[in-house]
Amino acid sequence: MMENKTIFLNIFGDSPVLRVMDFLIVNEDFDYSMTDIADLSKVGYSTLKLFWQRLENEGIIIKTRTVGKAKMYRLNVANPVIKRFRDLYWETTKHHVHKKMKEKPITVKR
Repeated sequence: MMENKTIFLNIFGDSPVLRVMDFLIVNEDFDYSMTDIADLSKVGYSTLKLFWQRLENEGIIIKTRTVGKAKMYRLNVANPVIKRFRDLYWETTKHHVHKKMKEKPITVKR
């Protein structure tokens, strides 16, 4: 694997949009501010702002609440497109893990 990238990013590419999607899928149980999403997905804040409105307009992300001045967001798991995207994400990961497990011989230490 390359530099702690997920299997999904290694296979489908490492673009800012995919990094954000990757982060939001893995952490879908929580909501985050735009600043946190940028930092934790390793995308520049100004880069995130370039496509953020499109993610909101398409219903990919939803605003969940406001904490002080920060607006909090999460992946919109009710969106049918996101449901399919998540299925692709996890199926890709599962397939790759099973493939790697078959390649490595199992050794038992005694």
